[in-house]
Amino acid sequence: MKPLPSVSIIVPAFNEEAVIAQCLEAIVRQTVPATEVLVVDNRSTDGTRVVVERFIAEHPGSGIRLLRQDERQGLVPTRNLGMDAATGDVLGRIDADTAIKPDWVAQVSRVFASGEVDAASGPVEYYDLPLRAIGQQIDDAFRRLQVRLAGDFVFLFGSNMAVRADAWHDVREHLCDDEEDIMHEDLDIAVHLALAGRRIGYFSNMVAGIGARRLDDQPRDFRRYIDRFENTYSAHGIRDVRLRAPMAIFLGVYPALHAHRRIQAQLAGLRR
Repeated sequence: MKPLPSVSIIVPAFNEEAVIAQCLEAIVRQTVPATEVLVVDNRSTDGTRVVVERFIAEHPGSGIRLLRQDERQGLVPTRNLGMDAATGDVLGRIDADTAIKPDWVAQVSRVFASGEVDAASGPVEYYDLPLRAIGQQIDDAFRRLQVRLAGDFVFLFGSNMAVRADAWHDVREHLCDDEEDIMHEDLDIAVHLALAGRRIGYFSNMVAGIGARRLDDQPRDFRRYIDRFENTYSAHGIRDVRLRAPMAIFLGVYPALHAHRRIQAQLAGLRR
């Protein structure tokens, strides 16, 4: 049998002291280990690097390396440094607050072993919202609907995505630098992969847990986050209204979930 492709995991990080350890714990608990884990710190001013260095010392042989991207503040150059340095057949890209499921690497390997896709995303479970299992089912259904609506431009989700290494190098020089930081960098990758004729798939078994901290943003900041969808597609001249569906859904659920999280935070403060 043809061997399964190796998987590198890249974790960009900026001031992630509070969450990076749980991200790495989930990575080292994989049923199939990643070939390497590259944490790329981007000018953190908190204890992010200290936490990662301590974790590496406590888990020798885990394949975790800490890289630094100090040239410029921003997710795009930080992501690029990690993806460029990775040596796996497949480059998994997650966020510092992502807690991948124990079989995530195994699922990613199986997905890419078929040779049918060049990039993939899966659903997420919001581990700090109530009714997690139901939430994951809803998220999965929503994302499967997005795929049906997406046409040629299937999305990638930066908290839970993987790209074949050769596909990454194929589009790397064409990706938007986004110095103004107004775009969704994961959607930008997806668009350029599609334009290069690369195939993007969605797989319900490729599950990652993430935090819902975006819901803690104030309305104006959350609106800027949503506007990144429009900014990304407009920058590439893509006008398909179906691709704007996530904007309407996120704006629709934000008020209730934002209020819920504020109340929960207030109650937690009273308990202390």
